[in-house]
Amino acid sequence: MPFHRSVRGNAAFVVLIVLLAAAAAWWWNQRPHASAAVAPAEPRAVTARGDLAADERNNIEVFQAVSPSVVHITTLQTATSLFSLDAMQVPSGTGTGFVWDERGHVVTNFHVIHGGNAARVTLADQSSYPAALVGAFPDRDLAVLRIDAPREKLKPIALGESASLQVGQKVYAIGNPFGLDQTLTTGIVSALNREIESVTRRPIRGVIQTDAAINPGNSGGPLLDSAGRLIGVNTAIYSPSGASAGIGFAIPVDEVNRVVPRLIRDGRFIRPSLGISAAPDRFGQALGLPAGVVVVDVAADSPAAQAGLRPFARASDGSLVAGDVILALGGQATPTLDRLLEALEQHQVGDTVTLKLWRAGQEREVQVRLGLGS
Repeated sequence: MPFHRSVRGNAAFVVLIVLLAAAAAWWWNQRPHASAAVAPAEPRAVTARGDLAADERNNIEVFQAVSPSVVHITTLQTATSLFSLDAMQVPSGTGTGFVWDERGHVVTNFHVIHGGNAARVTLADQSSYPAALVGAFPDRDLAVLRIDAPREKLKPIALGESASLQVGQKVYAIGNPFGLDQTLTTGIVSALNREIESVTRRPIRGVIQTDAAINPGNSGGPLLDSAGRLIGVNTAIYSPSGASAGIGFAIPVDEVNRVVPRLIRDGRFIRPSLGISAAPDRFGQALGLPAGVVVVDVAADSPAAQAGLRPFARASDGSLVAGDVILALGGQATPTLDRLLEALEQHQVGDTVTLKLWRAGQEREVQVRLGLGS
């Protein structure tokens, strides 16, 4: 019996070998031979695209027109080598700016350069120049730098206006988010007259809100309308993560065009003065006075003194002697001291403005010639 099982096993093995050999022969006959022609591996034909859409053409035209005006700003700090103790300048931050005029003035955010002791400006053609600080106004988060670059390399940005903006208008932002230069994003004006806080903790009012992507590095760059005109300076985003969440803010160009020429002329923003000291805003509220700035001191020979303003004071018996409450300046209501400062910023030293005053239940108006502030 063992002998017969062995024979049957050997027969099955032989049959298996024969079947495998037949399968191998069939496969060999089916494969292409070296002498047979091999079909070329050609790419597929490209489908014709047709003309670009009108909005795409406009995107391209705006970017090509404005990108030469946009610059990359690198701030520098002095550091010492661990081994040699030699002083050197190392990068401390980056941001965006834009060319203001052919004299080499560059506008950016104050917070972009804040904390650095030097800066370099890189133009769109990648040429780089050391920058000098011309002036800054931290209350409005604006700063002006100057570079000594050939005039032919400086293309000033075209200015628009912000007073006529409407929610829904298309906008563009060009900047250097995360150090990636010359980046274009698009969106719309999402809202107007927003309020944000400057680095000095003073409010910046009238701010433009946009959903165009604005990320770290975009600060100081231009916000543009569909004609490629500057309508704002991108300055902040609202995002817990620090990345764009569709809520960005820009300082309106009307404010920029008011502040920047004065920074170039004076090296700082000089706010004209009335020559008064004001009580805290809650002082007037506690006394039930009208909404305004309560005057508690008038400097001798100041514009306020010459106009006859009178401060609140204490009589010898401790009673309060009513003085003046400033209700408006130049037609702008001044319910708080901050609003009075904003109203003053709209004017220059030597301007004559109308003050609306309240004193002991009576309202009156006086003319004041503004003096030099601090």
